[in-house]
This record gives sequence, structure tokens and C-alpha cells, in this order.
Amino acid sequence: MQQEEREDNSIYKVVVNQEEQYSIWPSERPLPLGWNDTGMAGLKQECLVYIEDVWKDMRPLSLRRQMA
Repeated sequence: MQQEEREDNSIYKVVVNQEEQYSIWPSERPLPLGWNDTGMAGLKQECLVYIEDVWKDMRPLSLRRQMA
């Protein structure tokens, strides 16, 4: 398989759920229930860098609230 065939040029959305957990989702697909679009979209690596920048505390929101 050639490099061009393995390259992922798909556009993804960064999505977040009610527990403030982030993920990426193919932009052409409807969002799964319980997930919201953050407004960030791009190539997979761009989205992953964005998530790394904004998702500093990986604990679910409910756990962070309980521990506060």
C-alpha cells in the first residue's frame, strides 16, 4: 500500500460530552447522542493537538465536582 493511500485526509470535528470529555468525530457524520460540536474542525492531527491544549483535566466533570 502506498503512503498516499494510508494518509488520512478526512476532516474531523472536535466534540465534547456533558462530562467535558473530548473526542474527534468524522465531520460528515451526524453527532452521536450526548455529544456537542466545539466548533473546531480539521485534519485528525490538528484536532488532537486542539484537544491536548484544552483538555487539561481528564477526570469526568461529575468526579471533579464531587472532589471539590
